[in-house]
Amino acid sequence: MKFIALYARVSTSDKGQTPENQLVDLRHYAKLKDWTDCTEYVDNGVSGSKKDRPALNRLMQDCRDGKIQVVIVWRLDRLFRSLKHLINTLDEFNKYDVGFISLKENIDLATASGRFLMAIMGAIAEFEREMIRERIKGAYAGNGFSKRGNKWGRKEEIVLDPINVKQTYSETKSLRKTAKVFNCSTTRIRRAL
Repeated sequence: MKFIALYARVSTSDKGQTPENQLVDLRHYAKLKDWTDCTEYVDNGVSGSKKDRPALNRLMQDCRDGKIQVVIVWRLDRLFRSLKHLINTLDEFNKYDVGFISLKENIDLATASGRFLMAIMGAIAEFEREMIRERIKGAYAGNGFSKRGNKWGRKEEIVLDPINVKQTYSETKSLRKTAKVFNCSTTRIRRAL
């Protein structure tokens, strides 16, 4: 009998993300393999970039204690935060004779081709993440975004008082001028009217 760890993680729990989607696939895979002794480790609302994740910490301790024989994840990015983390964790799994399976990437480290593919995919994933980060930083730095006093992220939602909007519109007789007064789009003014 194999002792299986099913690991799932979502970064935010307040935006409709749920680990249940991952767990359904993980449970189904374990059932197909006739692996019945499964323990679920779930980090709900925990960023993958964090080093300290409660469920992951428990999973790693259970691996060290010999309680786990195979770890199954939905995708690599659910468990690993960087190529270094991937390599170190897989080395630790190997040290404690723990197998590793990633469903979406179809990786099973019980095979040589699985180990090779894992190394390549981990490098590509980290490269892609770094390229996106550099592009974003370059775009903001290149157009003087921060120097102009702009802030990153979504603008704060402006709450419009329909009475004030109607009064201003009756004075300006223009959606564009009214929008300029309230520092918003003409669409927002039209909705308020």
